[in-house]
Amino acid sequence: MSTTAAALHDHHEPQLTGIKRWLLTTNHKDIGTLYLWFSFIMFLLGGGMALIIRAELFQPGLQIVDPQFFNSMTTMHALVMIFGGVMPAFVGLANWMIPMMIGAPDMALPRMNNWSFWILPFAFAMLISTLFMRGGAPAAGWTMYAPLVLQTGDAFPFMIFSIHLLGISSVMGAINIIATVLNMRAPGMSLMRMPLFVWTWLITAYLLIAVIPVLAGAVTMLLTDKFFGTSFFNPAGGGDPVLFQHIFWFFGHPEVYILILPAFGVMSQIIPTFARKPLFGYASMVYASASIAFLSFIVWAHHMFTVGMPLAGELFFMFSTMLIAIPTGVKVFNWVATMWRGAMTFETPMLFAIAFVVLFTIGGFSGLMLAITPADFQYHDSYFVVAHFHYVLVPGAIFALIAAVYFWLPKWTGHMYSEALGKWHFWLSAVSLNVTFFPMHFVGLAGMQRRVPDYALQFADFNAISSVGAFIFGTSQLLFLYLVIKCIRGGPQASARVWEGAHGLEWTVPSPAPAHTFNTVPDSEVIRRETLA
Repeated sequence: MSTTAAALHDHHEPQLTGIKRWLLTTNHKDIGTLYLWFSFIMFLLGGGMALIIRAELFQPGLQIVDPQFFNSMTTMHALVMIFGGVMPAFVGLANWMIPMMIGAPDMALPRMNNWSFWILPFAFAMLISTLFMRGGAPAAGWTMYAPLVLQTGDAFPFMIFSIHLLGISSVMGAINIIATVLNMRAPGMSLMRMPLFVWTWLITAYLLIAVIPVLAGAVTMLLTDKFFGTSFFNPAGGGDPVLFQHIFWFFGHPEVYILILPAFGVMSQIIPTFARKPLFGYASMVYASASIAFLSFIVWAHHMFTVGMPLAGELFFMFSTMLIAIPTGVKVFNWVATMWRGAMTFETPMLFAIAFVVLFTIGGFSGLMLAITPADFQYHDSYFVVAHFHYVLVPGAIFALIAAVYFWLPKWTGHMYSEALGKWHFWLSAVSLNVTFFPMHFVGLAGMQRRVPDYALQFADFNAISSVGAFIFGTSQLLFLYLVIKCIRGGPQASARVWEGAHGLEWTVPSPAPAHTFNTVPDSEVIRRETLA
């Protein structure tokens, strides 16, 4: 939409107030706010489910909840956190920030934007209603493996339909982002000058469009196996349960990068700001993001080393998985190089960013261990895997989201949050996260299975520590909620250049000057002017 078209659009759009403003809004900022609040509610709900799991595992022999309900909680916790927590939160950030970062008046498709949000509450109402149905919610894990999930009762079609709706919402959001970024950049904003958050979201949007239909196909095949007599995954009719794993993980592995790539983009905005230096190796960051996205399509069977695939297959998936460590290592190196000899200050967003770099790297190393096929035979389906992906997703995706909220909250509200409370929130979160997930490496290596509501006495001490850490982590997020509400309602006025600190420079555009500017000003002068602007 051109600026003129945007003006006409605004002219014909009556000023909405009250509940109508939120139901009918086509404003990217309002829709971003809706996504962020919705995702926070889902975080609290998914976190509550995680606390039920940790309460049950506090001691061996406890039976706080029924084993079937325990397994339903592991399924629902994952689905709610991934599709309700992390993905909508990053779409919310994209809605808020991308038009402003590229100089667009709004998203390209504002009405579709509204629709893609309002699908979500209905999809999750369907998903959560399965907890109250005969036979209970699906208890097959978020992976919904075919033989297991087909035993589900009345809840089964509701779960499948809610996943379809969530997929529709994601694909519409992705189309909107691609259309906005490719068509609505301000003059002079070439692709290689876009802030990295925009780049990572552009790549993520292509991933979403490529893999969500694959998930839709997999769950539709499950549906026809259960109700229409097909045998895609039923060996009695000539089907193959392992086929479901192949289809699911062809979606599932790129999905992990859908959850983490926007987080990489957030880090690439925050770290240069607080290091007060331009981002080290901008072009290499763009290419690394694209390589990670490409490689994510050819590593899916590393989730399946134990199904009995040929040796050549195991070798291929082992080596291709290790290859992903290279572009990821480039990113970590560039973030550290950006901080190196920078004029760093340690406000709350920077603390979460540094924790992200350190803890995400730990998750990366345990991922390399899991990539080694013979070792994976030992680790598979143990708590070591749970420790690995929680080290990737909690300090990865969730810390990046929290850092982004602290970073942009003054821009969104015009007020400063309480820095002292923000630091309390950081230290409580960072310490309790490690107390929760680090012991899981030990019980996993010692042989404790995941998705089991009871365990041998030898694992008791580490599980008690994990459960205490989980309750502290969960409770400390209420401090975050308090902080955000307090900031929205008022507080010290945010200055025009919030993060400039004592050092006088704020790098708001961590991207290089173009190869050829539109005038005769040297590149170095362009960067200097942008910095001072």
